[in-house]
Amino acid sequence: MGAFANLFSRRHQLVRAVNQISFTIDRGEIVGYLGPNGAGKSTTIKMLTGILVPTSGEVHVNGFIPHRQRTDNAKQIGVVFGQRTHLWFDLPVEESFDLLRHIYHIPVSRYHENLDLFNQILGLDEFFRTPVRQLSLGQRMRADIAAALLHDPEIVFLDEPTIGLDIVVKNRIRQFITQINQERGVTIILTTHDLDDVEKLCRRVILIDQAKIIFDGQLNALRNSLSTERLLVVDFAEDYDDICLPKAQIVRREKQRVHYRFSTDQVATAELIRNMLSQFNVADVSIQKPEIEEIVRMIYEKPLDL
Repeated sequence: MGAFANLFSRRHQLVRAVNQISFTIDRGEIVGYLGPNGAGKSTTIKMLTGILVPTSGEVHVNGFIPHRQRTDNAKQIGVVFGQRTHLWFDLPVEESFDLLRHIYHIPVSRYHENLDLFNQILGLDEFFRTPVRQLSLGQRMRADIAAALLHDPEIVFLDEPTIGLDIVVKNRIRQFITQINQERGVTIILTTHDLDDVEKLCRRVILIDQAKIIFDGQLNALRNSLSTERLLVVDFAEDYDDICLPKAQIVRREKQRVHYRFSTDQVATAELIRNMLSQFNVADVSIQKPEIEEIVRMIYEKPLDL
């Protein structure tokens, strides 16, 4: 009945997926483009790759307007979507790569040179003659990243390239991205929810929320902007029902270990610890600066004026 009723009275809502987003990325940069689900990251990437047409404003990628010069733009970019593959499912990886060689008109000598380099870092030989549909997630991601770089693109868009992978495969992929960037000057735009990727690969981050940029700058500047924030990690010697501390927020609790967040602008560290020791029996305590994941969470909860 609902579907039938919609034929006569449909409701429409206009949603701005991106709203006056503006940034410039220099050649050879690795930039983390971060934000919660629905923030507008994928829409931005689709405009940069020419898949979507912006309703206003201008998009330029290395001198091309992506939605108007899609073929020229496609020749200079590589794209990896972590949850999709652009390889042929029923073909072995080897034949998929050979098809890409013909599509991009890659010289044979350059193709084999790239293949040898990619194999050294990513270990492609172990599954090179296996059909794509039979690959594990980690193997497919390694093949997808290599395929995206076969034609020597100047710009690579990586959308969740390490999603669902184990630590060994993640390290291989991070090593590969770093080497390609340093040796060939490839510009890389990385969207990810894995903030370990950001810390290990990116110096600059762009944070987007509700279709707007809320931060664009160096990762160190982002850390320094919240230099007054601290994490207090406490191992209680006993179980307590009420472990609240004045001017400190409980971030998470793992049995008798509790993580608090506090600001040195609001309470001195010594005062907070003294107050805690007067109320509870404590086995261990440590003070930490927040990791990047905590910093991003803080910004989403209370955007900064940066």
